[in-house]
Amino acid sequence: MAFSGALTLTDLNDFITPSQACIKPVEQTNGVGHKDEGAASTEIRVDSSGSYYEVIANELKPAQKKLETAQISLNDCLACSGCITSAESVLISMQSHTEVLNFLANNPEDICVSHKVPVISIAPQSLASLAASVSSSSTTPVTQRQILRRVEAFCKTVLGFAHVYDTTFARHIALLEHTREFAERKNGGGQLPMLASACPGWVCYAEKTHAEMLPFISRSKSPQQAMGSLVKEWMAVKWGKRHVYHVTVMPCYDKKLEASRQDFFNDVYSTRDVDCVLTTGELDLMMREKGWDISSAVPGENDEHVPSVPTPQDGYGPTVDIRLPELVSHAGTSSGSYLQTLIASITENAAQPLELDIRSMRSSDYEEYILTERESGKVVFRGAKCYGFRNLQNLVRKVGRDAGVHNGNYRPPQLLSRLRVSSAGFS
Repeated sequence: MAFSGALTLTDLNDFITPSQACIKPVEQTNGVGHKDEGAASTEIRVDSSGSYYEVIANELKPAQKKLETAQISLNDCLACSGCITSAESVLISMQSHTEVLNFLANNPEDICVSHKVPVISIAPQSLASLAASVSSSSTTPVTQRQILRRVEAFCKTVLGFAHVYDTTFARHIALLEHTREFAERKNGGGQLPMLASACPGWVCYAEKTHAEMLPFISRSKSPQQAMGSLVKEWMAVKWGKRHVYHVTVMPCYDKKLEASRQDFFNDVYSTRDVDCVLTTGELDLMMREKGWDISSAVPGENDEHVPSVPTPQDGYGPTVDIRLPELVSHAGTSSGSYLQTLIASITENAAQPLELDIRSMRSSDYEEYILTERESGKVVFRGAKCYGFRNLQNLVRKVGRDAGVHNGNYRPPQLLSRLRVSSAGFS
């Protein structure tokens, strides 16, 4: 069983070693009933293989029954507050760079029916981290485009990936869908305010501790999952291929959990939007293991790719290298730009000039954004963005109070320490 090597860099007081399984040892299925005073006593025994047995001791004939192991699924484990930080290494052991290398080594030739086209998509945050790492040890700063070209060369020439993309175009699509969803809700097609975040930790937290907030959460996919839909459902048709193995490189371990969710399993194609997620550190580890020096320049690393338009026949034409717009920039923070995109869309389509007022509530980690008409002073939009668990709790309470829903009791699980910026569009 392979585990992410970067986990060894962390100092966790709840670390579960690979030899320990994240399971409940036994599951009690007996119904509650009247206890017989003369009933035989029972005990649980563990054999040398680690199997559990229920032994019923009586005077006539001892009985032994093997107990089934109650496995904790992905969703079950996210309800736990004690070990999610480290136990996810057990749950997502197949989401590792070793798994990617094994697939690439055993993937049949493209002439075989079972061949899968290997595609890798890299988040801009990961490119920025690699660029910062290289620039820190070099006298000449390295751009994200140069890093993308070097990673592309490594993935194609060394690993054998057929296509390499960044995920900024997928983020652009996700933001367009986000804007359209907000307009639909504002016109009566859903509940307001709309809560949005690209952080899977926020979604899991809401599911487990604040179910009353679920109707307010945006339904649009994250950039990672939007890229998965593009690759599996659109690009595959353009390439004339039915089977694709899609890998993403993301800055956060929670993205592994997001890709593993059943929500993103395509029943029509019997495949996930994203087959495997690597962290930035895992990609860097792969390059070092393969002897690839990312600080060295590659030919054409400053060139911009020109988008090409494929012309498939009957939906399945010759394989072409589809060029998506690269390194598309968006105003806002690195956590998704949801709020800034809404503000820009409302301002652009407003009948009258608008003014934006930004108010910091105690700190810059919680800010409110108010759009008003310049002449009349009428408020046309209220929004907020927050960072951190305490500010997130304040936002959830405010939404619940204004919307007239009851906020359930909560306990702050350890995954909340990894929550990123969330945004809310109120009107």
